[in-house]
Amino acid sequence: MKKEVDKKQIAILGSTGSIGTQTLEVISENESLFEVYALTANNQVDLLIEQARKYQPEMVAIANESHYSKLKEALSDLPIKVFAGSESISQVAEMQPIDIVLTAMVVR
Repeated sequence: MKKEVDKKQIAILGSTGSIGTQTLEVISENESLFEVYALTANNQVDLLIEQARKYQPEMVAIANESHYSKLKEALSDLPIKVFAGSESISQVAEMQPIDIVLTAMVVR
């Protein structure tokens, strides 16, 4: 009898960039192995909203605080925690029960 595999909880810092979007494609193809726990972005709020609606993570964060209201309102019908500011993104990496943190952000 095959043992049930626990899904790895993944946080993607920079989910709206090319590496982040490719990672989400890989996760989509391996849903039995991975689950999106957190998504973050800097400015691409519309794509972050789209990703959050599709993957239903526990939380999302947008670094640019001016996008917080739009993000919060767009996800208000879902049980997703919404945060803003660069500090919230750095805190994602320390959250439990995340197994894997993929950092795909540009540092300037």
